[in-house]
Amino acid sequence: MARNVVIDSSPLIGLALVGGLVWLPKLFGQVYLPESVKQEVLPGKKAPGELAIAHAIAEGSVTVWPHLISPTLDIDLDAGETDCINIGLTDPDQVLLIMDERAGRAVAKEKGLRVIGTAAIIGLAKKQGLIPSARAIFEVLHSSDFRISAAVINQVLASVNET
Repeated sequence: MARNVVIDSSPLIGLALVGGLVWLPKLFGQVYLPESVKQEVLPGKKAPGELAIAHAIAEGSVTVWPHLISPTLDIDLDAGETDCINIGLTDPDQVLLIMDERAGRAVAKEKGLRVIGTAAIIGLAKKQGLIPSARAIFEVLHSSDFRISAAVINQVLASVNET
């Protein structure tokens, strides 16, 4: 298991929409978000799942990254993605990034970082017995404005025997 798990805003919102923020400590222990990610979704940004995100931060299951973030990477991504990747670059073997955006994932992987997304978290929750059905969770996400490609969903459903 990675020593530091760092989450970006999109998976934070997606998991909040399905009640999945409570899975994070069970799957990973402590999960961090950069201050820039917190500012993208709180306070009063009207981000979907804002109350669940605020609650997860207040109870400590998601914690703001406590260290200065060195600007190792200077690239045209949003501040949250850039900060997540910069945290990862401080110790690439010990960091797992939870990130959905294609451009950010591509840069992170190019830099040798491990990256998973919202769909993978749902699959892990199913495998760990935290949820009875990944398909039901994907249906809840689909009914919101949150989008995950059908190919990714089908891959996760196959991996948890829900095809």
